[in-house]
Amino acid sequence: MGVLTSSLRMFTLQSQRSDLTYKIDLISQAKANLTAQNAQLINAGTDLSADSPVLKQLEARKERLHLLEKKLDQQLLQYQTQLSMIDAQMKHCSSDFDSSVKSM
Repeated sequence: MGVLTSSLRMFTLQSQRSDLTYKIDLISQAKANLTAQNAQLINAGTDLSADSPVLKQLEARKERLHLLEKKLDQQLLQYQTQLSMIDAQMKHCSSDFDSSVKSM
């Protein structure tokens, strides 16, 4: 690759990396919110009797939060994998850039 091509590729990869990092941050914040909501549900349910319909609703809500957390974990893993692939591409592109500059 030439210097210009390597530079453009690095810029594109850096943009993709920034986008993924932002998405990872959003997922981390969402997971923290889910954890807080789950803790609130647990605290709210401690005063209820075992056969209370409200407790059953709280349990159903906790299950939905758990499923949402699993989906977020899967998405987080996907983004982290993409981020590691971009980092590897950036390293390769950087070495191409260095080689192009040395050959000038």
